[in-house]
Amino acid sequence: MSVSHPPVATQESWLRTYYFVRAAVSIVWIALAILVGRTNPTLASILLVAYPAWDAVANFLDARQNGGLRSNMTQAINLVVSLLTAVAVVAALDIGLKAVLVVFGVWAALSGVLQLLTAVRRWRTAGAQWVMVLSGAQSALAGGFFIVSAQAAAPPVITAIAGYAGFGALYFLISAVWLTVRIARTQTPPVTT
Repeated sequence: MSVSHPPVATQESWLRTYYFVRAAVSIVWIALAILVGRTNPTLASILLVAYPAWDAVANFLDARQNGGLRSNMTQAINLVVSLLTAVAVVAALDIGLKAVLVVFGVWAALSGVLQLLTAVRRWRTAGAQWVMVLSGAQSALAGGFFIVSAQAAAPPVITAIAGYAGFGALYFLISAVWLTVRIARTQTPPVTT
């Protein structure tokens, strides 16, 4: 049974909106983390659980829009990994902030690789995927950095993750702008003289 995928123009229009929303949510998360999360442990805990939970929701929405979870296995796996991470963060919060940073490190590495694979799969059918490849690779590297950083004394968890989220927001914003320009170019009729 073949799964139908949306036409390229529809997919790119969806991805543009999706990337803008992902960037906006990340920016709001960063602002809350920096302005309130650093001094309010309860809000910091909620934010730390919400970040991977939102990633799970976002992967679900994107996969559903592009043929469903069965035809987007990297996103289906990423959804599960992100949900498990949200649960693991809850458990790690009882252990300590170093444990939370390790959980985020493992998640960043896994979700980065899955994001990279999703972008490679979409490379021929959607624009701006080179940015998502870079984002996925950077996420995987950041994951290793988080795990190493957890060995240091009293790592600033919410601040470190806010920096990571900042790079993610930047990549999503670049992709959204890139697609906006690409879509505008394809919809503008050529000038004839």
